[in-house]
Amino acid sequence: MPSGRCHCGAIVYAFEGEPVRSSLCHCSDCQRCAGAHAVGWAAVGKETFRIEQGEPALYRSSPGAERWFCGTCGTGLYYINEDVLPGIVDIQIATLDDPDAFPPRERIQWADAPAWAGTVHELPRFERWPES
Repeated sequence: MPSGRCHCGAIVYAFEGEPVRSSLCHCSDCQRCAGAHAVGWAAVGKETFRIEQGEPALYRSSPGAERWFCGTCGTGLYYINEDVLPGIVDIQIATLDDPDAFPPRERIQWADAPAWAGTVHELPRFERWPES
């Protein structure tokens, strides 16, 4: 059963089955809430999702939008919006115990992405820190 947690381990969740979709979202709300140019989401059926430990905190970022996070360490965990995604819990992929299990298969809300997001793949890569 796939599971995940916040950075400090206060909140633990699990779900059954496979996500119905997995996406990298570039919307301006995700950018502001995460402080990143994109957030990876795995959409699972609400009936398959459960909190196994802790009590997440809630931030309503826009009408109908519920962004659940750890009130201790601040890790964003999942998103619910019954108006836009009925019956879905959108889990932040990076919080999964195995984030490689459900890689993003599409990029959404590309209209809001910063211009440089399209060239990130061209940047030099370092396993850890670049040598100075």
